[in-house]
Amino acid sequence: MKKSYRDDILKYAAKMYKTQPEYLWARDPNYAVLRRSDNRKWYGIIMDVPRVRLGMDGDEIVDILNVKCAPGLYSLLDKRDGILRGYHMGGTWVSILLDGSIELSQIYAMLRNSYDLVGSQQR
Repeated sequence: MKKSYRDDILKYAAKMYKTQPEYLWARDPNYAVLRRSDNRKWYGIIMDVPRVRLGMDGDEIVDILNVKCAPGLYSLLDKRDGILRGYHMGGTWVSILLDGSIELSQIYAMLRNSYDLVGSQQR
């Protein structure tokens, strides 16, 4: 696997949100779930998947980060290089390639947005 922002994102989540990644599946030991502490909802998941599963050419394994985005942004983001429809996620989740296609500062902004979107809802 080439360049990956995986470690940078995990450090950012720990610093900003006091989030420690959860590794929930023995079958996929590198899948790191990022979950809010107040409501236990996921705001991100880092996965390593073959490019071909993402509809891309090649068998190389790449790291991706899935984040939730606002419905209005979904159609815009889905058309950018480095951003794909959310792998294994429904609704308005997108997958971000962590190979440098998207600047780290933009990834952080999308992660913050996702964190806010899945925040506690008043009932």
